[in-house]
Amino acid sequence: MVGSDQLGSEWKKQHVIQGSHAVSDDPEVVLMTILGSCVATCLWDERRGIGGMNHFLLPEESSGDSEVRLYGAHAMELLINDLMKRGAKKERLKGKLFGGASMIEGLSAVGARNATFAKKFLEREGIPCIAESLGGKRARRIRFWPVQGKAQQLFVAEAPGLLKAEVPPSVRPKDVGEVSLF
Repeated sequence: MVGSDQLGSEWKKQHVIQGSHAVSDDPEVVLMTILGSCVATCLWDERRGIGGMNHFLLPEESSGDSEVRLYGAHAMELLINDLMKRGAKKERLKGKLFGGASMIEGLSAVGARNATFAKKFLEREGIPCIAESLGGKRARRIRFWPVQGKAQQLFVAEAPGLLKAEVPPSVRPKDVGEVSLF
């Protein structure tokens, strides 16, 4: 898809959905995603002119979980490895983090756990996080120009009454097994 911004310049849109990542060295590409409690990590090597974005759902996997693509460690490793395969140097990478909102009141703090995981991962790997927008209670639309390392964030207006999960104590399950996410 090709679109244009208010300045009239054109770009090629590439959507990064949950459990995926994208890498590009095309100056006309913009990577895009929408986040709630998920986190997107944007990394780039300015000297090489390449960058990428991932989008992960949960910080760590449960033992034996088959959907590893949805988890932070897997998403981070794939993004870094793909950047390095295409000529980026790990010691030149810089990062920006987005997401980790608390979208549904009364449920686990998965957004905060995702944000903490992403920050600690970059720190452990020696990748400076030069900007972040983490937490809060609203969803975000993110656009990232991977060659320049430029990012843009737009908060999504809250839908009244839609994001509250108020379950009476008498109805709450004592042992939560599988959870269906939609």
